[in-house]
Amino acid sequence: MNADAKALAASFDLEKLTPEFYDNPYPTYRALRENEPVKRLPNGTVFLTRYDDLVTTYKNTKSFSSDKKREFAPKYGDTPLYEHHTTSLVFNDPPSHTRVRRLIMGALSPRAIAGMEGDLIKLVDGLLDAIAAKGHCELIEDFAASIPIEVIGNLLDVPHDERGPLRDWSLAILGALEPVVSPDVAARGNKAVTDFLAYLETLVARRREKPGNPERDVLTRLIQGEENGERLTEKELLHNCIFLLNAGHETTTNLIGNGLVALDRNPDQQQRLIDTPDLIKTAVEEMLRYESSNQLGNRMTTEKVELGGVMLAAGTSVTLCIGAANRDPAQFADPERFDIARTPNRHLAFATGAHQCAGMALARLEGAIAISRFLARFPNYAVSGQPVRGGRVRFRGFLSVPCALG
Repeated sequence: MNADAKALAASFDLEKLTPEFYDNPYPTYRALRENEPVKRLPNGTVFLTRYDDLVTTYKNTKSFSSDKKREFAPKYGDTPLYEHHTTSLVFNDPPSHTRVRRLIMGALSPRAIAGMEGDLIKLVDGLLDAIAAKGHCELIEDFAASIPIEVIGNLLDVPHDERGPLRDWSLAILGALEPVVSPDVAARGNKAVTDFLAYLETLVARRREKPGNPERDVLTRLIQGEENGERLTEKELLHNCIFLLNAGHETTTNLIGNGLVALDRNPDQQQRLIDTPDLIKTAVEEMLRYESSNQLGNRMTTEKVELGGVMLAAGTSVTLCIGAANRDPAQFADPERFDIARTPNRHLAFATGAHQCAGMALARLEGAIAISRFLARFPNYAVSGQPVRGGRVRFRGFLSVPCALG
C-alpha cells in the first residue's frame, strides 16, 4: 500500500487527471500529503496538501501574492475573462483588495445578513412545498441550485424575471478557472462575461436613477460607496457584482448538495441530526470540511521563500489544496470520518487570513436553513440513483442527484 501511495504521489499531474480522481480525489490527496506534501508538478508549479503549509501561505500575503495578472495573461490572453478575473476581489492583493473588500463587507454586515433569515426561510419552504407536491426531487436543480441564485439575486435586487441567465453565466465563468481550459470552455466563459457585463450596465444605470435601500440592497450600497467618499470604479463595480454572484452561487449549491449526500451516505449521522437538530451549525462546518465546495486556491511567490522544508524561487505558481488540508490528520482527528458534532473544526473551506471568504456568514446561514428544513420535512429521503459529479477539480459538487422522499 505504501509503495502504491508513493507511486500515486509520484505520478500526480494536475493537468492530466483520471476519471477515478474526479470521483474521489482523497486517496490521491492523502498519498501526496504523506509522500510529497510540497509537490513539484511537470509544468513547474507547486501543489500543497498539508494544513499548516496552507495556513502559512494564506497568512503571508507579502511572499505569496493573490494577484493573477502574471498567471492569467498566458492562460486567457487579452479577453473578457482576463479582465474579470484580474479585477475581482479574490484575485487582488492589498491595498486594492483591502479597499474593495471593505466596501463589500459593509454591504454584508451581520445585521444585513440577520435581516435575510425570514426571506430565506420563506424561499426554502416554498421550494420544499413544490418538491412535496411533485413527490420526488432532483436535489441540485430542484433545491440546492435554486437557493443561492435567489439569495444573491435578492442581495443585488435583480428583478425575478431577469434572473434566468444568472446560473449559466456563473457556471461558464467559473468553469474557465479549471487547471486546463479547452477552447470551447474559454469561449463560453468569455461570452458569459460579455453578456453579464452588458446586463449589469443596464441594471446599474437603473439603480443609479432609482436607488434602493442601502441597508438591504448591496448594489445600491456599492454604487453609493462609503461616507468618506470611498467608491469603486465602474469597472470594479461591474466585475465585483459578477464576483459576488459567482462566489456565492456554485460554492453554496455544492455545500447544500454535498451536505445532503454526505448525510445519506452516513445514516448514523443523518439520524443523529434528526434527533438533535441543534447540531445543525456544527454539521454545516463538518460538511464544509469533509467535502469542501472549493477545493483549490492559488498564489504566486513574490520572492524566494521556504515552505515545508522546500525552497521556492520567486515567481513560482502555488496551488493550495483545500480538500487535502481539510483531511490532514495533523489537524483533524480521524479526518476521513464524517462527524456532525466535530469540534474543534478549524477547516479552511473559507480560506483564512486577509482573503477569508467575505460571504461566509451568509453561506453558513443558507446551508443551515436549507439542510435543516429539508431534513425536517423529508427525514426519510434517500439518494435513489447514481449522482453525477460536476467533473471539476476546483469546485467539487454534483450536477444531479436523484432523490426519493421516503
